[in-house]
Amino acid sequence: MSAPETALPQSPAAPRPAHRDVNVLRWLAAYTASLIGDSVYFVALAWSAQKVAGPAEVGLVMAAGAVPRALLMLGGGVAADRFGVRRIVLGSDAVRCVLILAVAAGVAVTAPAVWILVALALAFGVVDALFVPAVGALPPRITGPDQLARVTGMRTLSMRVSQISGPPLGGLAMGFGGASAAFAVAGVLFAVSLPLLLTVRLRPPGVPEPEPEDAADVRGEAAPAPGTAWQDLIGGLRHIRRHPLIGPLIAVIALCELGLTGPLNVGMVLLNGERGWGPSGYGWIISGFGAGATVGAVLLTVAGRLPRAGLTLAGTLLVGCAGAAGIALVPTLPLAVAVALAVGLAMGICGTLGNALVQTAADPAYLGRVTSVVMLTSVGLAPLTYPLVGAAVGAWGSAPVFVGCGAFGSLGVIVALGCGAVRRAELPRSRPRPSKA
Repeated sequence: MSAPETALPQSPAAPRPAHRDVNVLRWLAAYTASLIGDSVYFVALAWSAQKVAGPAEVGLVMAAGAVPRALLMLGGGVAADRFGVRRIVLGSDAVRCVLILAVAAGVAVTAPAVWILVALALAFGVVDALFVPAVGALPPRITGPDQLARVTGMRTLSMRVSQISGPPLGGLAMGFGGASAAFAVAGVLFAVSLPLLLTVRLRPPGVPEPEPEDAADVRGEAAPAPGTAWQDLIGGLRHIRRHPLIGPLIAVIALCELGLTGPLNVGMVLLNGERGWGPSGYGWIISGFGAGATVGAVLLTVAGRLPRAGLTLAGTLLVGCAGAAGIALVPTLPLAVAVALAVGLAMGICGTLGNALVQTAADPAYLGRVTSVVMLTSVGLAPLTYPLVGAAVGAWGSAPVFVGCGAFGSLGVIVALGCGAVRRAELPRSRPRPSKA
């Protein structure tokens, strides 16, 4: 499924900043279309289940896709490294498109049964386990190490755009044409991303001038590693464990996700109910967090890098954990919104720096596997804390749970400051463009 690419120019000129690079912008447009398609798909799936099933079945449908995604995510990283991110991204995106359009056609002629929705969620989760690590490994293949912070910031902005625009678009499609129309819109968005991805040129990170006759270099795909898939997986985990920077950084990211994802999602709903702030209050708090995270992403996109990246990561994580703990202690809604804004800003910077540092440090041959471990934490394991946080809030109330989760997340600060490689970590500086004189 890989498409031939033109050789990258054999020019000594330094690359453009990522936010002005047409190749990066094509990738960003494809990624944004795909993310919005994801949001529309989840809206269509949830509303379709709600119309034909009870609350327990709705929960089953919505959770079904998470199981194969979590179980197969590491295998998706192995596949990306063995067969190339281009093949995996294009192939999995094409399968998602065909799958959703087929379901759209099916529900147009008959009501969606629960078993059909569960099967769809399971299949989508399997394909996502391939797509997510591969698409996460793309940034180092489309730009140089000195631009990775910008690209990661742009990726965060894309996620925020999809979170804002996807659900209303899905709801609008459901209102006009029902589940069939909503699934069709999601499929069309996946279809839009495919030709854009086909035009994106890939190259191995750190190799700005690949030889045109070397197809693997031109396409940014390493030759499949020798050995079995299991050996590749163990080799990737060993690479992470032995790397002086990547292992500790992934531990920091994991502690942050496991500590803060539950309270900032499920816990925030329950806190809002305790305080009686109503749906509008919840909306204001979530908007404050989203606005802060967007500002943090914009800052990294424009600046390109921040000095003392490792220390900045630890500092912003500490602010985020303190804010997450304190938001359950403030007495009024305006103060809660202000704290949420600060938490979003801090975590937006922290998350962008963490991902940029990991991708800069990762060996290109292991990039898919490294990305799969990072993504497993955020999209596979962190959601498992939702029922734990809900049960804890029911037993003890919001304040002690938020404080405890904030303290747990701050263990990541201790790991970051206790590791010399993280404390000293820096992002590469941008290379000056040569004079045209």
